[in-house]
Amino acid sequence: MACCRTVRLLGALALGALLAACATTIPTRTSVAHVGKTPTPHHVLVIVLENEPFRVTFGTHSPAPYLAHELTQQGLLLTQYYAIGHYSLDNYIAIISGQAPNPDTQQDCHVYSAFVRSAPGFDANGQIRGKGCVYPADVKTLANQLQDAGFTWKGYMEGMGSNPAREAAACAHPAIGAVDHTDKATVKDRYADKHDPFVYFHSIIDDAANCATHVVNLDELPHDLQRIATTPNFSFITPDLCHDGHNAPCLDGEPGGLVSADKFLREWVPRITASPAFKQDGLLIITFDEGTDDAACCGETRPAGAPEPGQFGPGGGRIGAVVLSPFVQPGTESDVPYNHYSLLRSIEDWFGLPHLGYAGQKGLRAFGSDVFNRDRSKALTRINAEKADRANN
Repeated sequence: MACCRTVRLLGALALGALLAACATTIPTRTSVAHVGKTPTPHHVLVIVLENEPFRVTFGTHSPAPYLAHELTQQGLLLTQYYAIGHYSLDNYIAIISGQAPNPDTQQDCHVYSAFVRSAPGFDANGQIRGKGCVYPADVKTLANQLQDAGFTWKGYMEGMGSNPAREAAACAHPAIGAVDHTDKATVKDRYADKHDPFVYFHSIIDDAANCATHVVNLDELPHDLQRIATTPNFSFITPDLCHDGHNAPCLDGEPGGLVSADKFLREWVPRITASPAFKQDGLLIITFDEGTDDAACCGETRPAGAPEPGQFGPGGGRIGAVVLSPFVQPGTESDVPYNHYSLLRSIEDWFGLPHLGYAGQKGLRAFGSDVFNRDRSKALTRINAEKADRANN
């Protein structure tokens, strides 16, 4: 705006009046305007649950009252957050790489096949052309970006290694070309490769030692949360096939579905939000891989010749997401449309990283002041006070 470009030339008395005239607030259902730079969370945690539409998860009679009613009062509800495809795996892959669904990832890769290119290089949107499950080493992920830039990351997989005959205790995946036997839960082992996106990239698994350090069992999270220095800058948390809501009922008699997912959140979310790193500059987002229809948002597209991302439509359905952070005003909502590519773009922006794949799509919005809607000066004052208190105790 022309008036805003003149701010630097005005005196202190005129500045306040000018900002009042020029400032705008992105429309939300409930929003708190703030002036200043968008906050930059540097300890980001993502929990992905399974297979529920927004209307079921966040409805009045939700089977997950802790998520739907308690956590939304502690944080912010994204009412127009969408998955990008069907079935599960293509959504997980999109979150960390920006790569669109292909015919094999849409079917959850029951055989752990190598990706076969149909054309060299990448298209103008950073998409690899072809099909398959395990992407070539030149297809990078958020994990690669973070590590190359000096940041830390981990994938925490509940149940990984429960049955050594099926999978390893860290960086678990089949041999290339082998059948994925973790596709179905057993009574004693509910880990699933298809919900662990990191093991579908040669850029991660080819360094086996590095992968084993970073893709670990969820049991490591409590230790890592104890100190800021041991909490990764980015954490991807996958519950097992019962606790993510995928199975219902579960083989051991647990109810599964949203009931078991809610129980999982009741156990783990308070641990996360009580951690020093979260209190300092953390952000936790809880969402789902896919919904139950093929609705899309945000101008979602696909590579030339690729299948519809939702198999019969453009997307993976409206799923919603809950965001918890010191920078978020509790009990608020935003109806700005976002999807999994938006989430990737947002995280990359917070860490100053380039955009991968469709995270770089023209016009795609990253999380903005509709999400970071808490008065920043008050938030920073509170955070600094808590840091000082910890230093004195």
